[in-house]
Amino acid sequence: MTEHVNTGFERGTDGPKVILAGVDGSESSLRAAAYAAGLARRQHALLALVYVQPVMPAGASLGAPVADTTGEIAEGLVTEIREAAERVKGVYDVRWQFHTFRGDPYAGLVSAADELKADAVVVGASEQAGHRIVGSVAVRLVKAGRWPVTVVP
Repeated sequence: MTEHVNTGFERGTDGPKVILAGVDGSESSLRAAAYAAGLARRQHALLALVYVQPVMPAGASLGAPVADTTGEIAEGLVTEIREAAERVKGVYDVRWQFHTFRGDPYAGLVSAADELKADAVVVGASEQAGHRIVGSVAVRLVKAGRWPVTVVP
């Protein structure tokens, strides 16, 4: 008779340990980050804030200025998040980290969720009209069916 030893990790059994929130500076993404922070606080989970830095197509001749701009967005988000964290320190005790991934938003968030072993993903609803037809990043994440996804309006 052999004894079974469970050496694997099963998601969702003890509540989330890592809650990932996608942020891009839009109002809906900042609301998603605030919502995710509340979840992380209540669940005693790590809040992983993720900005996916866009990669321009090879044909784009803009080069460095575009990379500089997206880098500035990431730096601005970090500054904004740090300031918000300082304002609520002592009221909300949330462990958080900021990560930057490169790629298109969907692929970047999937990579981030996999690499960070996210138990849940929180994103803002798309503010672009065309996404109602084609499908937003949020809809694609839900359809992937790999983690619970919360879409914040």
